[in-house]
This record gives sequence, C-alpha cells and structure tokens, in this order.
Amino acid sequence: MPVENSGLAVLSDQLVLVTVLLYVFAMIGYALDLGFGRPRSRARAAGTEAGADAGMEVPADAVLATVGGGTAPPAGGAAGPAGPAVASTEAAEATEAAGKEPPSWASRAGTVAVALTWLGWAAHLSAVLTRGISVNRWPWGNMYEFVVAMCLAAVAAFLFMDLRYRVRFLGAFVTVAAALGLGFSVKYLEVQAGPVVPALNSYWIAIHVSAAIIASGLFTVAGVCGILYLVRKDTALRLPSREDLDRIAHRAIVISFPIWTFAVIAGALWADKAWGRYWGWDPKEVWAFITWIAYAAYLHARATAGFKGRAAMIVQLIAFACLLFNLVGVNVFIGGLHSYAEVPG
Repeated sequence: MPVENSGLAVLSDQLVLVTVLLYVFAMIGYALDLGFGRPRSRARAAGTEAGADAGMEVPADAVLATVGGGTAPPAGGAAGPAGPAVASTEAAEATEAAGKEPPSWASRAGTVAVALTWLGWAAHLSAVLTRGISVNRWPWGNMYEFVVAMCLAAVAAFLFMDLRYRVRFLGAFVTVAAALGLGFSVKYLEVQAGPVVPALNSYWIAIHVSAAIIASGLFTVAGVCGILYLVRKDTALRLPSREDLDRIAHRAIVISFPIWTFAVIAGALWADKAWGRYWGWDPKEVWAFITWIAYAAYLHARATAGFKGRAAMIVQLIAFACLLFNLVGVNVFIGGLHSYAEVPG
C-alpha cells in the first residue's frame, strides 16, 4: 500500500516539530511560574499553623491542602525524630514566602504555558491524524508512531488532570518529557510513512494498541510524579508536596492499570487470530506481562499498611522502567514476532 498523500505525510512530520517547539516554550512558562510564582508546597499548611498558634479560627478549606480535597497529614507524621524543629523552620519559611506577593508576570507565564500546551496538543493530535490519513491506516503501526502517540496520551492525561485536580505544577515536567520523547522518536525512530506488515492489517490494532497507548501515557504521568517524589527536598517549597505527588501517581495508575490489563488480553486475542495461539513466550508478550505484574505489585504495595510513600514509589518506578524496556529495549535489542517495529538501522 503506497503513501496515498505524500503531502499529508510531510505535513505530519512538520507538525511534530512544531509540537516540540510549543512544548518547549510551554515548559519555560511553567518553569517561570514554578520559580517565581506563589509557593505551592506547605504554604497553606503553614498559614493554617500560624493562624492556630495565634488563636485565630482556621477556615476549613485551608486544611484541605492536598490535591483533590484530601485532608492534610497529621502534624509531625513525616517529620521524623527531629520533626518539631524542622517543621517549625519550614513553616516559618513557607509563611514568609506565602506572604510575599509574586510578580504578576509569573502568574501570566503559567497561564500562557497552559495555552501553549493546549496548542501543542492540538498540533500533536493533528500530526497523528495526518500521518494516518496519508497512508489510510491507524497511525501506530511502528515504533516511531507508537512513541508519538504515547507522548500525545501523556500530555492529554496531564491536561485532563489539570482541569480536574489543578496540577499545573506538573506542567514543566510533563511537557519536557513529551518534548524529549518526540525528539528521540524523530532523531532515532522516524521512518517514512508507508504500509505495514500483513499481521498489522487488522481491526485489532485499533483495540490492542490504542489501549496500550492510553495506558502508557498515564503511566508516564505517574512516572514523572515518581521521579519528582524521590528527588524532591523538604525545603523545596515551590514544588508539590510528596503527598500530592503520591496521590496523583496513584490516581493515574488506578485508571491506567485496568486499561493495560485490557491491552494485554486484547493482544492475546489478536495473537490467536494472527498466529493461532494466545501465548507463545514472545519477548514482547513476556515483558508486557512483567510490566503488568510490576504495576500490580505497586498497587498491592500502595494498599498494604506500612508500605507506602518512598518504598511504594520505588516499586512504581521499577514498573515504569519495565514499561520503557518493553517499548524500546525489546524492539531494539531482542528479536521476536514483534520485531516489525521498523527501528532504523
């Protein structure tokens, strides 16, 4: 099947480059908002403590300092043995930072960054659609197209969560991850738009691969939260709290895990239709199942008393590493029935 519209194929490639630029500019706007805007971590909690110490009545909404309206953690719950002194110092710093009015341009930079992210997402979606229309097939028939679509799903997940939970503070990290993913795919994975192998000419590609892309995008958002959780310092007042990062990562995985489960099951059904068996220990099948086990272990660890926070987040990042190896490592380093990913030599 030749390229039916080479002009659209070229337009798709150009739109990917435009998307990268928009995401980079959006990342700069988010970074300015994080660096110079109002501190997001501990400021409200510090204000609550200061008001209580002064005998003032504390508004109920000041206590709801976590994403989604959860209650704040108990005092000293994460402070450790030196909790009172450390918490007092951090509260004082947070109160002082919260009392300073940030420059107006910092808030505008955040608003512009959100607008640029939406524009970048629209260009990103257009790049995927024009790629598919140019060859009259689903636009995720090789590794390049899958990575581009996965980055689209990750940004879409962030934008949806920002509308629902106000997680703008993740914007700088999600957009830079998407820009790096697109840049990597353009540099090392891009192949000319064209036909796919007969095994991929099936309606199952719209079912199995679409589910894998959506789940991978949500897993990417959770992975970003996990990395921030581990590198975040207690004095980083402008970054989201560990409680918020843990909660966002958990919500993303709770949504994506059943979707990934469906993708694995749909892949087995497709394998039976294409190769006459549901399971054949192909490397891609094995690592998809290993990824499923790893995320199941995270959810189990997250729900088990005494195994939360940093330990559970490490398990989540191990699962994310399995996902990335399943996406890149298996296709590049291990042969198998899924070796038609068309990785350029």
